Amino acid sequence: MIFKSVGEGRPYPEHGLSHREWARIPPRQVRLETLITTKAVLDLHSLLSKDSTFYGDLFPHVVQWQGELYLEDGLHRALRAALHQRSVLHARVLEVDAAPPSE
Repeated sequence: MIFKSVGEGRPYPEHGLSHREWARIPPRQVRLETLITTKAVLDLHSLLSKDSTFYGDLFPHVVQWQGELYLEDGLHRALRAALHQRSVLHARVLEVDAAPPSE
């Protein structure tokens, strides 16, 4: 198994970060086996494209919420890393406050 789990959708609260705000988060190494995807569908044209990150961030976007790591953007880059026999990739990780609202 490449990822911890294949999910559909984002279970965490909306963070509202722009591309510019994501760019301020320094990349760090993340193990592929710890990631939960937020997309279950893959576009092979994007996966096999040599310039698929030409207009986007070079680093995948991961949201850490309630102790889990969710791959929000960068599924194709993560799969390309796995196809190259790499078990880690560099990603920007946003830590979302997971504390439930107090009553």
